[in-house]
Amino acid sequence: MSVVVPPEETALALLAEALARLESGFARLPPHAAALDAEGVRAALLAAADRLKDNYPYHHPLYVGQMLKPPHPVARLAYALASWINPNNHALDGGRASSAMEKEAVARLAALVGWGTHLGHLCGGGTMANLEALWVARELRPGRAILASAQAHYTHERLAALLGVPFRKVPVDRRGRMDPARLAAEIGRGDVGTVVATMGTTATGAVDPLPALLALRAHHDVRVHADAAYGGFFLLARNLHPETREALASMREADSIAIDPHKHGLQPYGCGCVLFRDPSVGRLYRHESPYTYFTSDDLHLGEISLECSRPGAAAVALWATQHALPYEVGGAFAGGLEACRTAATRLADALAADARFAPLAPPSLDIVVWAVRAASAGAASDAARRVFDEAAKRDLHLALAAMPREMVETALPNLAWDRPLVTCLRACVMKPEHVDWLDEILARLDAAAVAAGIGVTHRGS
Repeated sequence: MSVVVPPEETALALLAEALARLESGFARLPPHAAALDAEGVRAALLAAADRLKDNYPYHHPLYVGQMLKPPHPVARLAYALASWINPNNHALDGGRASSAMEKEAVARLAALVGWGTHLGHLCGGGTMANLEALWVARELRPGRAILASAQAHYTHERLAALLGVPFRKVPVDRRGRMDPARLAAEIGRGDVGTVVATMGTTATGAVDPLPALLALRAHHDVRVHADAAYGGFFLLARNLHPETREALASMREADSIAIDPHKHGLQPYGCGCVLFRDPSVGRLYRHESPYTYFTSDDLHLGEISLECSRPGAAAVALWATQHALPYEVGGAFAGGLEACRTAATRLADALAADARFAPLAPPSLDIVVWAVRAASAGAASDAARRVFDEAAKRDLHLALAAMPREMVETALPNLAWDRPLVTCLRACVMKPEHVDWLDEILARLDAAAVAAGIGVTHRGS
């Protein structure tokens, strides 16, 4: 009879083997072992495990609520491996090997978007990546406004305030994408320095029409920053709508890019990345640190970063993941993205065939948003909240999203607008296994809808 080894035991055995190899690199040093109170550590770990049970099951396919994607096992193990020596990638003194691995990993991200020559580094996440890009933009276009779509991440407005730069929102079309005509009017005011193109909004996954935005740059002195924190990796997916594919491919013409490996890059938090097409912007970071940058004349990552101490373990985890799952069209990494995209389109099709629900638009990437059909915005919103609550009781974890009229009217043309926004249901089908779990997800959604009092399913109407 064969013995089934739990994946956790396999992972821990692999980590032990890697740790032994790491230790062999320091075998010349005198023996040293830190004291370990095994019982105390055990008690603390078990207590932590008990506390962590008070979480939604982010790792499970029945969780489709927020943008929470489990890191790949190789990323978890590589991060743990590096944490044994805890490198700091601010300076080569604190992270020799991990700094080199970060440069290689960032170069692979730059190559993904079509850049050879570039400047970039890892950071804590998309917010920090966007902050650095907008800071550089402010230094190059001082006193000039930043524009982003009304569906862009809320942190852009906050970051502009932090930088002391005027910020304005550009209206969106019914699919949640920035309206190029409205953008042109805003740029025509003559005070705009930077346009943020969102390559996958966190609300609906909408991808701004970057080619049209870049065409405006050709006639105005503005920078274009692509916030691809969520959607950037979909460059590798072959099953996108051609318009979406063209927009993502156009990122190679942007001035700067933010991309988050801790979303679709299979990494633990926090691992973001900022990239600049023109390496000369590195001059803006110039500073002196007589006690930090002294062991090498090579570039220290701290010399091109607003952050100081940064975990070298994040770079090691990303490097190892790229080593195991290269960024190749048709490869295993890309296949996972395509599976998420397939799951989203199938979910949207199933919802469109259900008379109780109304998808707002076909998904651009792998986020699906739908309204509950009702007579008024208030009734639709209240029904969505009831379904949300009932779904959670059945271990199906969705999200809620308040959507504006311009994004709802096409799906619900006869809706009475007694409220300015409609609360909709939202699913982030970010796990490749969601393709195989759709029937279960739909069955639980149906049961939740019935319990919420919005009737039994009726397909095809």
